[in-house]
Amino acid sequence: MSPLVRVQNFTVSVDGYGAGTGQSLDRPFGHADPRTLMAWAGATASWPNRTDPGGTRGLDDYFTRDFAHNIGAEIMGRNKFGPQRGPWENHDWQGWWGDEPPFHTPVFVLTHHPRPSFTLSDTTFHFIDATPEKALEQAFAAADGKDVRIGGGVATVREFLAADLIDTLHIVVAPSELGGGERLWERSEDLLDRFHLEKVPSPSGVVHHLFWRR
Repeated sequence: MSPLVRVQNFTVSVDGYGAGTGQSLDRPFGHADPRTLMAWAGATASWPNRTDPGGTRGLDDYFTRDFAHNIGAEIMGRNKFGPQRGPWENHDWQGWWGDEPPFHTPVFVLTHHPRPSFTLSDTTFHFIDATPEKALEQAFAAADGKDVRIGGGVATVREFLAADLIDTLHIVVAPSELGGGERLWERSEDLLDRFHLEKVPSPSGVVHHLFWRR
């Protein structure tokens, strides 16, 4: 089976926003509260940042564990790496992800202002000015036969959807409204021209939307 291009565990509000307005160094999701959007994953036993024992099992836990399954590389937009715009002021700041980023694969950051690659733990960040097609070529070469995840943010997912390069999407719709920000869709049915869709509600209140190509 050929490797896939996947969107995995990408969470949006019930009105379709993946991030709010006013992104800053201290607020990566803008006015949105990531603890609310991602509460479904944070409550699971498999949440990688869990510091206490316990956590839920079941559907949400399955998807939390599946986040890294067979992923060999990730592509993300610059807004997911950090809040800076334009030329880099310096190369000292190394993103929101800390010394142990959650990716554990090569990560390709799309930017009009490339900078040298660097490695934190087992994650190497590469900064490339490339079309979706060219970015995928580099990511697949680094993925060693595994799938490539399109990690976000919203603009990057929409860019790869517009280029018709995504094979499967797992979108989690959280039961909260943002009212503004970066919007993935007005309704999930917008993608039914190219994808099958199955909606699976969870006891946590989120609804998992699973898309695969027609």
